[in-house]
Amino acid sequence: MEININCDLGEKSKHHSNKYDPDLLEIVNSANIACGYHAGDEETMNQVIIISKKNGVSIGAHPSFNDPENFGRERMNLSSKEIEKLVFDQYYILQGIASKHSENVTHIKPHGALNNMACEDLDLATTLAKTVKAINKDLIYLVPTGSKMEEAAKKLDMKIACEIFADRNYEDDGNLVSRKKSHALITDPEQAKKHVLKMVKTQSLNCHSGKQIPCEIDSVCIHGDNLSSLATAKSIKENLLENGLKLTNLNNMKKFKQ
Repeated sequence: MEININCDLGEKSKHHSNKYDPDLLEIVNSANIACGYHAGDEETMNQVIIISKKNGVSIGAHPSFNDPENFGRERMNLSSKEIEKLVFDQYYILQGIASKHSENVTHIKPHGALNNMACEDLDLATTLAKTVKAINKDLIYLVPTGSKMEEAAKKLDMKIACEIFADRNYEDDGNLVSRKKSHALITDPEQAKKHVLKMVKTQSLNCHSGKQIPCEIDSVCIHGDNLSSLATAKSIKENLLENGLKLTNLNNMKKFKQ
């Protein structure tokens, strides 16, 4: 069975240090790179692309609301045209830098509040999906499993990779527990690795209540902005390999080669 580990990287800002990015890029298979709107800049994009290329890690754009002050985590109500422009602009910023290194952006994964809102709102999810497909129909769209984003992308027959979060708890409706709640994050690497293995093996979400929701799981996301990210990433990778899972880049997964 194949599985991918992805991580949000290049997120240097007043909220977050990117000092562990080089270490994380020795562990993960795919990098979601901040494009300067919630975090990061040309220098960080260059750094992540160079190290990703060296380590054989596939790269993706991580577009966000243009809100560095709040790290892209505050909800904003924008028109469809404004959403389209956000995603187009950030993809082309990153692809422009990647081209200088003879690399291609092979996936897109929205960030923060933009992602959370689209998980719940089919209209927004559809706008995002149509925008990603318009950029390049061969782009892999990395979406939270069981979300409105997955639903919208499937209607458009897109290349979809469904992800779970290693370091986040889930509500009974399949959405992430709000970061405003004390049990939103899983910071213990031991707990995280068990959480992930159970979800991958059973192809279901583990809700905080104990409920399980059947779903598709192609990828495991480890957030790069938590203090325990590095230890969590190592623990999860080792545990998946020990349990017979094959780790691969998103663009090398068999489901996208058919």
